[in-house]
Amino acid sequence: MTTLPEMRNLAQRLMACEANASNTSESAELIILRVYEKLRKSLGEFAGSAAFRSLASRALAMARSEIPSLQAVQVAEDGALKGLGYGLGHGLSEFGPQIHFEEDRHGEQPIGDDGIAVIARLLGLLLIFLGEPITLRLLRNAWPSEVFEDRNSVQGRKA
Repeated sequence: MTTLPEMRNLAQRLMACEANASNTSESAELIILRVYEKLRKSLGEFAGSAAFRSLASRALAMARSEIPSLQAVQVAEDGALKGLGYGLGHGLSEFGPQIHFEEDRHGEQPIGDDGIAVIARLLGLLLIFLGEPITLRLLRNAWPSEVFEDRNSVQGRKA
């Protein structure tokens, strides 16, 4: 089962939002972790850390089926991601960096696909379990300056 293209595109858009918000040049690993942490905070405020941890654990398991290099990554009790990048606290440096963005991997997943797969799967689960209106509300809570459109926006309305 592969990640839906819409969720992958949304994950990449969130990464672009975070990259543009940063005053410094950050690695893709740190940007992915910032996106993850914003999602964790937004959903945690809405449904609690246990709900987020459950969804994040499932998203990680789904992403592992696509990308075996995620085997060393774990979701901590508080929902933080361990083993995916370094320098953001919450035990993220415990396993060292696991995503390799700058190296050519000869026929493997495209650069950055590891982290994007986790975020895309998490977004997909939010959409499935919470529905589009609540998922959009959580995204707007985490990224208030961004415009997230629902399916009705094709007809000129924004959510």
